[in-house]
Amino acid sequence: VQLQASGGGFVQAGGTLRLSCAVSGSTSTGGAVGWFRQTPGKEREFVAAIRRRDRYTVYADSVKGRFTISGDAAKTTVYLQMATMIPEDTAVYYCAADRGYTIVPAMSLVASYTYWGQGTLVTVSS
Repeated sequence: VQLQASGGGFVQAGGTLRLSCAVSGSTSTGGAVGWFRQTPGKEREFVAAIRRRDRYTVYADSVKGRFTISGDAAKTTVYLQMATMIPEDTAVYYCAADRGYTIVPAMSLVASYTYWGQGTLVTVSS
């Protein structure tokens, strides 16, 4: 299973950015795909996740109302639309996929995800 994250870049505070995560290989297309982010010296932090079979979504409180996670009809690409961005959103963003059977309460946990992409850097200037 391979995940390819893209779309990172530089944006001013208040701006928008969209990240994409292409999922390929033999993993369930109905399982969860999550976005996490990490800054130097800190643990990887949950951002948002989507359960592809029914598009159920979960968000971290810090991004609720500003970020939107969605998936395409083929269930092979997951997007993270980021709006009203703040400098605290600056991080390397990673997408990850599970094996296909993560329950909702566990969708925000790093340990629930088996497959990880390489990360894409997002920088928000003040």
